[in-house]
Amino acid sequence: MQSWPAVEIPQLPGRGPALRLYDSADRQVRPTTPGDTATMYVCGITPYDATHLGHAATYLTFDLVYRVWVDNGHQVHYVQNITDVDDPLFERANRDGVDWRELGAREIQLFREDMAALRVLPPRDYVAATDAIAEVVELVEKLLASGAAYVVDDPEFPDVYYRADATPQFGYESGCDRETMMRLFAECGGDPGRPGKADPLDALLWRAARPDEPSWPSPFGPGRPGWHVECSAISLDRLGFGFDIQGGGSDLIFPHHEFSAAHAECATGERRFARHYVHAGMIGWDGRKMSKSRGNLVLVSRLREQGVDPSAIRLGLLAGHYRSDRFWSDDVLAEANARLARWRSAAALPAGPDAADLVGRLREYLADDLDTPRALAAVDGWSADALEYGGHDPSSPAAVAAAVDALLGVSL
Repeated sequence: MQSWPAVEIPQLPGRGPALRLYDSADRQVRPTTPGDTATMYVCGITPYDATHLGHAATYLTFDLVYRVWVDNGHQVHYVQNITDVDDPLFERANRDGVDWRELGAREIQLFREDMAALRVLPPRDYVAATDAIAEVVELVEKLLASGAAYVVDDPEFPDVYYRADATPQFGYESGCDRETMMRLFAECGGDPGRPGKADPLDALLWRAARPDEPSWPSPFGPGRPGWHVECSAISLDRLGFGFDIQGGGSDLIFPHHEFSAAHAECATGERRFARHYVHAGMIGWDGRKMSKSRGNLVLVSRLREQGVDPSAIRLGLLAGHYRSDRFWSDDVLAEANARLARWRSAAALPAGPDAADLVGRLREYLADDLDTPRALAAVDGWSADALEYGGHDPSSPAAVAAAVDALLGVSL
């Protein structure tokens, strides 16, 4: 699957401190410890609707991770999937009277355009679930052979399920108790009431073929992948076990990330799927949770159609810390537009205050669990001084623009 064009990242002099991030499993901020090539898997979209600001906030979070790693001298192997075969896609296609493949292709292309406009660095591997069927089948075969998976006793629909108790460490990533797991499982696409399951919490690995649904052949019958195993199989194939970051929105911690890690851990006999589990907070609209059911999604493409500068969208989302649940509003956008205008005015001056201290602080704040509010405040301070007092360094406006571009992804 084709991703989207990459923007060039300016090279800054020197190096910043090592990146430290909050780990959802350990419940603390820890240093990331990549080798020469840093590795990251971030869950992608199910392409049945356009990119909203919640999506954008998540992918901007991991764009910052990517940029900090590059600034620290690492190559980055970034993998992202696309869940291009799933119930929500079929439901939306049926509602709109279009082929599910056509709907998926249209929304994937719109997502690419939104990511390119936001200057999000693209993944090296952009992998559709439908292009990873062989990897999924191989992983499900391993889990069946080990006894970690089973086929339900249903001659019509012999679905394959993963045993939630197949690894002793299950639950370490989310820290949820069983009651919470059951609630989230039911809310997020699980099927606790499916007859024939050994445990209501067991997760679907392979959905046996149903009428009017796409299916692929397998040794355990025609069907299609479950949600969680798709990410297990793709990440194991592209990155191997024990990569640096598994990332996504905080709504994926359970069940999706817990199960995708458990599938891989069970298949390999290893203990910890990723070195870091990193999750971005949710974005609401004007004081309320943003959701399709409420019809209050703020779409990136709609903002772009209205003439909103994508750099202002970035700044509006980066004004809050990535881990916090926060709200978008007209006021947030107005403040972002005003901030962008001030920064661009300062960067256009013939000279300005010394830039070295600002670049150092940007690196320091971003290395400290992506502290974008402090990073933006630092650029605000430099810009205010430049606009009010000027400066004697003709190289500083360009140096600041390069640093803001390289580290924050904002074009001045």
